[in-house]
Amino acid sequence: MFWGGTFVAGRVTAQYMGPFSAAFLRFAIASSCLVLLVRIYEGGLPKLKRDQALPILILGLSGIFAYNVLFFVGLKSVLSGRAAIIVATNPIFVALLAALLFKEPLTKMRSMGIALSVCGAVLAITAGHPLALLKQAVSWGDLAMFGCVASWVTYLLVGKVTMQNLSPHAAVTYSCLVGTTLLFPFSLAEGLLCTLNDAPWFIWLSLGYLGIFGTVLGFTWFYQGVKEIGPSRAAVFINFVPVWAIISGFLILEEPLNTALILGAIMVGSGVYLTNHQRIRSSSPTTAHVGVSK
Repeated sequence: MFWGGTFVAGRVTAQYMGPFSAAFLRFAIASSCLVLLVRIYEGGLPKLKRDQALPILILGLSGIFAYNVLFFVGLKSVLSGRAAIIVATNPIFVALLAALLFKEPLTKMRSMGIALSVCGAVLAITAGHPLALLKQAVSWGDLAMFGCVASWVTYLLVGKVTMQNLSPHAAVTYSCLVGTTLLFPFSLAEGLLCTLNDAPWFIWLSLGYLGIFGTVLGFTWFYQGVKEIGPSRAAVFINFVPVWAIISGFLILEEPLNTALILGAIMVGSGVYLTNHQRIRSSSPTTAHVGVSK
């Protein structure tokens, strides 16, 4: 629910401030809270080794800097439910690249799941007219959301290697700190100081939601769930992200619902489930990998 709500809060925020300023403020809030949580739960951030610096930099550049700038650029023009369906395809691309890079098996069930999710995403973004893709129906906002997928897939695959030596909380906190630092000069150039003076109260409410609920609590509670039930079982709950984004967009922003959007969400969710189904049955909690869309 928290991650689904980020698409609504992000769409509200994107209408009033630039993408760099919005991303910086979100992660300035989140980083402050994460540093405090790591101190409470793990006694503080571990000192990075020299060979960990580059992976952490890539995590900050991909999952925080690039993902969130593209996230706010896309949500300026793309409805929150539609955006969530596009981003929800990221476990599919993780599965494909994991098969290529890490030699994870690509079974018939997982292949069917990939095909179903891709078809669902196409159905949703073309409003039920897939042949419209040939007539350039995909907007720049849609392309930005697909850029989010590419950024997040990079974050997950690099994170898979990085978290062999760092705890998930430490890796997330370091990546947030790096991403926030990289975003700061761009946000200043974009007019951050003017934004701080002019932003209405509901923008601060949206940013607080994005930073605390969408980032800190979302990640912390998700990883606690992973610890209790294992990452593969936890991954199934991610299917609810686009569903909640569509419901939230309808209830809060009065975004329209249509059959193609609902059917597309069902197809994407079902495809992600099929892709992870074998992992649920055969993967151990210590080795399975999760594709998270936030």
